Amino acid sequence: MASKKILVSQARPESEKSPYFDLERKYNVSLFFQPLIQLVPIGAKDFRKTKIDISEYTAVVFTSKNAIDHFFRTCDELKVSINQDTKYFCITESVALYLQKFIMYRKRKVFFGADGTNKKLFDVLNKHKANERFLYVCSENQQDNEIVNWLKDHACKFDLAYMYRSESTDIKVLLKENKFDVICLFTPSGLKSVYDNQPDFKQNGTAIAAFGSNTCKAVQEAGLTLQIQVPSPQTPSMVSGLDQFLAQQRKKK
Repeated sequence: MASKKILVSQARPESEKSPYFDLERKYNVSLFFQPLIQLVPIGAKDFRKTKIDISEYTAVVFTSKNAIDHFFRTCDELKVSINQDTKYFCITESVALYLQKFIMYRKRKVFFGADGTNKKLFDVLNKHKANERFLYVCSENQQDNEIVNWLKDHACKFDLAYMYRSESTDIKVLLKENKFDVICLFTPSGLKSVYDNQPDFKQNGTAIAAFGSNTCKAVQEAGLTLQIQVPSPQTPSMVSGLDQFLAQQRKKK
């Protein structure tokens, strides 16, 4: 069966030129954009309790644009000035380029993995680990344990900075009214939200797409079959992963 309804667990792109809409036209599918989680900021008052002095860190690790937003929000609330020599290590080029919203982007202080995988991020971190003190900005209830373990195993000087937390969005009506052929997940919290909204969720032929090693692992540990795994050298983005999947379905017709 060709896929007709696809749930993308992100906000609808603001630009109609988004490649997601090219997919809709190319394969005659319907995309539903709905975040499965909502991020709740941890305010300056609560962050101060962690005793973390942001100005003491020489490098910051980001695995999402949300982490960037909350990092600079927290800095503003705390009235912390970021040293211009601070280095930024990002999971993808897209996340790295998002920094332009907040800083003067200079390649000598912004680094990212070549293909969006943790392994490539580690290759970049490895070159700088001896000289930096890292602050890994993440959600209070969701951080990438693979990254944490790598920092520990390689004797890096680092701390976790919890600046926000995730909560499941109420999408019960959406799931009740639509039988999705593909569900695109970007975080383990997104998968948790599916079960929070539909505790008896069964895959029943629904294709699961997952972005990032932690999300893929969560899908597999839940006993679900993973059809689309991104990023990879051939499919660096969710759009390219969907494109390849839908193209293969078309060939089978």
